[in-house]
Amino acid sequence: MPNRSCRVLLIYPKFVPNSFWNYTDTCKLLDAHYPAAPLGLITVAALLPQHWQFKLVNRNTEELSPDDIAWADLVMTGGMLNQQPDCMHLIKLVQASGKPVVVGGPDVTSSPHLYTAADFQVLGEAETVIDDFVAAWERGERSGIFEADKFTADVTKTPVPRFDLLNFDHYLYICVQHSRGCPFTCEFCDIIELYGRKPRIKANKQMLAELSQLYALGYRGHVDFVDDNLIGNKKAIKGFLPELKAWQQAHNYPFEFSTEASINLADDDDLLNMMKQANFFAVFIGIESPDPETLRQTSKKQNARRNMAENVHKLYSYGLFVTAGFIVGFDNEKGSIADAMADFIEECAIPVSMVGLLYALPNTQLTRRLAKEGRLKDGHDVMDAERSGDQCSLGINFEPMRPLRDVLSDYKRILERVFEPAAYARRLDRLTTLLNRSGRPEPHKDDRRRRLASLRTVNRILDAMPGERSRFWDTFIHCARTNPGALPAIVSLMAMYAHLGPFSRQVIAEIDRRIAADTACKNPPAVPYVRNEAIAMAESRLN
Repeated sequence: MPNRSCRVLLIYPKFVPNSFWNYTDTCKLLDAHYPAAPLGLITVAALLPQHWQFKLVNRNTEELSPDDIAWADLVMTGGMLNQQPDCMHLIKLVQASGKPVVVGGPDVTSSPHLYTAADFQVLGEAETVIDDFVAAWERGERSGIFEADKFTADVTKTPVPRFDLLNFDHYLYICVQHSRGCPFTCEFCDIIELYGRKPRIKANKQMLAELSQLYALGYRGHVDFVDDNLIGNKKAIKGFLPELKAWQQAHNYPFEFSTEASINLADDDDLLNMMKQANFFAVFIGIESPDPETLRQTSKKQNARRNMAENVHKLYSYGLFVTAGFIVGFDNEKGSIADAMADFIEECAIPVSMVGLLYALPNTQLTRRLAKEGRLKDGHDVMDAERSGDQCSLGINFEPMRPLRDVLSDYKRILERVFEPAAYARRLDRLTTLLNRSGRPEPHKDDRRRRLASLRTVNRILDAMPGERSRFWDTFIHCARTNPGALPAIVSLMAMYAHLGPFSRQVIAEIDRRIAADTACKNPPAVPYVRNEAIAMAESRLN
C-alpha cells in the first residue's frame, strides 16, 4: 500500500571497549556521554520516506530496551570495524524478537560475508540504492542485498540529516560532512576504496542549510566536518569558506569547527586564513611516520618531501591545534623507530598523538598485497568480542617483516615516552607558546565549552588525575598567564589525558602480554622425558 508508514528503529552499535577513541572518562569530565553523534544513521533517516516514523538509540550513550524493539517494524544498524561485535549481537537480538534487520556502513561494505545473518544488506553509499530498498520493502520483500555502484552517489542531492533525532546534550560535538573521498593513495587506507579518489562536494547552500538546521534546533558549540580530507578539492573549499564566514558573522559565531586534512594544508596561507576567519580551531592529520622512505613505500608521498614539524607549527600559528595519527609496523622499518618517532612527536608538540600498530583493514591495497604474499592472518577482518580493542592493541594482523617482538617493543617504548605525564604536559606547555588564538571571536554565550576555562572544570579534571595534579596545574597557570585565548584548547587536551594516561597503560600491559605470548610460541618449553613402565618393558624385549 503506498504511503503506508513504517516504524524504523535506528541503532548505533557500541564501539569496542579499550579503544583510543572511546574516551568516556573525558566526556564525563566535560558533561557529555560520548564524543560524536552518529551522522550516518541520521542521514539514512533523512533518505527514507519522511512519512515513516523514526527512533534513534545510540548504544554508546543510552540503553536499548525491549520496548524499543517491540515498537519497530524494521531495525537498521551498522557501523565501522570497531563496532562489529556489537552489530553482530544486535542482529541476533533483534531477530530473536521477530523483527527484520538492515545492516549497512563501512564494515559491512568491506566484509559483507560476515553479515549474511542480517535480513538486508545495504552495501556502499546509500543514496543510490535506498529507493530500491524502500520499493522492495513496500512490495513485502523481507530480505535482500542492495549494492551501490562505487563512487556514483550525487552528494548534492543528499538531504539535511535528521539532527532532530539527536540529544545534543549527549555529545561533545556534532558532525557534518562537506565532501567524500580523498585524492591520495595511501596503501593502508580504506577511504579511497569506499568513497574514491575524486572528492564529491556538497553545494554551499546545502551545507549552510545543514548548519541553519542545527542552529534552529538550538545547538551551539563544536561542529566537526568529518570529511575524509577537507582540502581534497581546494577550489571547492575555498569557494565555500567565505560563505561560511559570512553565515557565522550573521549568526554571531554559534559554531567552532574541527576537521581532518592532509599536511599540505600548511602550504596554502590563503586557505589557512580562510579557515581561521570561518572559526576552525582544530585539525586531525595523518602523519604516520617521521621516516621519508617509509612514507614513500606506503604511498604517503604528500608527507615525504617536507619538514612536517615546521608544517605543524605553521598550523599552530593560525590558531589550529593539531591531533595526529602515527603507525608502527610498516615493512620498510629496518630497525628500531621508537625514539625517532617519540622525538618527532615532542618536536611537533602534538599532545594527542594517536600512535597505533599497523592494521590491515579489509579491502585495501595493503590487505590485497599481504594476501598475495601469503602474510595475511586468518580472520584478519574479524573483530573478536573476547579480545576487545583497536589498532592500538590488536594491530599487526599479518606477518611483519621485522620480528613481531621488535615491532611490539618499539610500540611499547613510544607509548611509554609519549604518554608519560610530564611528557604530555610538556607538549601542552609548548603548544601554549605556539598556538596563536588572536583575532578570533569569543565562544558563543550558549556554547557550554565556555566553562572549559573555569576553575571548577579544571579542578574536576585535575581531581581525575590525582598523581599528576601538580604538574597539570602548572600547565594551566602557564597558559592562563601567557596565552589565555588558548585556555579552552589546553583545558580540553588536559581532559583528554584523563583517558589517554590510563588507556596507554592498559595498552602497554596488553603489549607485554603479546610479547610474552610471542616469546613462548617461538620458545616452547621442553617436554620432559618420562620413562614409564610400559616403555621400559618394550625396551627390555628389544634388548
